[in-house]
Amino acid sequence: MKKMNLMLLIMALMVINGCAESSALIKASSTSMHTDVFQELSNGGLVPPGLADLRIASSLKTHKPGIYSGKDVHGTPEYRLLINIDGQAVQLQGSLHEENIEPRWLRDPEAGKGIRYGFGRDLRLKAGTHRVVIAIPSDDVAVERKITLADGSDNSLKVEPIYRGTANSRRPGFYGQTSFSEGITGLRVTFNGEPL
Repeated sequence: MKKMNLMLLIMALMVINGCAESSALIKASSTSMHTDVFQELSNGGLVPPGLADLRIASSLKTHKPGIYSGKDVHGTPEYRLLINIDGQAVQLQGSLHEENIEPRWLRDPEAGKGIRYGFGRDLRLKAGTHRVVIAIPSDDVAVERKITLADGSDNSLKVEPIYRGTANSRRPGFYGQTSFSEGITGLRVTFNGEPL
């Protein structure tokens, strides 16, 4: 019994520590320290020598607005994706629409009524290695990764949500079931098709 209580305490502390780290990373990354790291592109074109293009894209789903409180930004245009590259920050506003998906398989985390967000931005920056922070401040979720851009290359950074587990996931047969309606607990990042 004591071992079980100790394990539960350690797990709780790990979760609290993870939340504190995300909060600190979001706070540090929300403001720009530099303004010359990247420029936003309206159309691509040829990449000049010494530079590289980076397309950032994400699609995720949240619950409708007002479900949990009147101040909740989920399901509204104020729900943003924060990108910070080497100290230059930009908050992306998503295109959003209401969506009702029928389950495509037994454990479809995006089945049901909610709001679909599509985030995207094309950037041009110097070739080389860069520190990238991707965050959803409203969900207190942030990740930090390093990427290396080859000279003259065209690259993609895809961000996918990791949804929280459902209350049913604790019952036999429902292990590992997640749902967008429970919120986002993490982010999965792929760079040029490879997991980071």
